Amino acid sequence: MTERTPHAGTAKGPLTGIRILVGRARRQAGALSSELRKLGARVIEIPFIEIRKPRSFRALDSALASLASYDWLILTSVNGVEAMWQRMEKLGQTMTNLAGLRIAAIGPATKRAIEQRGLRVDVVPKEYVAESVVRSLKSKVGGKGVLLVRAKVARDVIPRELRRAGAKIEVVEAYETVVPESSRKLLQAALKNPTQRPHVITFTSSSTVRNFAELLGAGRKKRENLNGIRMASIGPVTSSTLRELGLSVDVAAREFTIPGLVNAIVKTMHPRNPTR
Repeated sequence: MTERTPHAGTAKGPLTGIRILVGRARRQAGALSSELRKLGARVIEIPFIEIRKPRSFRALDSALASLASYDWLILTSVNGVEAMWQRMEKLGQTMTNLAGLRIAAIGPATKRAIEQRGLRVDVVPKEYVAESVVRSLKSKVGGKGVLLVRAKVARDVIPRELRRAGAKIEVVEAYETVVPESSRKLLQAALKNPTQRPHVITFTSSSTVRNFAELLGAGRKKRENLNGIRMASIGPVTSSTLRELGLSVDVAAREFTIPGLVNAIVKTMHPRNPTR
């Protein structure tokens, strides 16, 4: 578990004295944690997700070898971008292999990760959820070949709805998310320790919610450990998963991004001093 406090002399922010548990994958926690610390929060990092390579790259390798047969590439996360590029490098491919494709990305972070590799993103939906991707693309993909690169376990909204729109879509996994067992004792210890017990727990995907519930364990007593802690959700799909698992949605981002989540936390915890 990682916990840091603002440097001495740092001006107090609207989240001063608020302990916030960030459950993103370890290598991705930095952006959210950094923004929260700037606002004075005491950040506790306990990953609810671990990113791993898929058991087999066969499907992804086959798709990458046949890029010329696709018209569209859809990437739904920074993890997917990074995993795909690592595999392309392994296969000796470069961004020129993607030059003929139109690209759709969910969210500004995914768009930025693609553009950093020298490619243009043609479509970013207004809302950063699968349903919005479908609305943005369904009039464009009829009869087209579409490659969707994503995690092993993900919602099937995009492939199902784009097939109905006439797309010839292939779904390949580039990575998988698993529960980091090392986080189980860390989480339980943090919830029991009055000096570490968070005021807010952040959730940035449905996977973080499901893994958190697994790490927490079953039973009423386990849920009672959450009394008084606010659950902060990055978007409607994540919120739906929280409710599905019997957890509250106390903070909900209006813009489904990390800055949007931070802003929602500030407005909830310090309503007279919003970040923007």
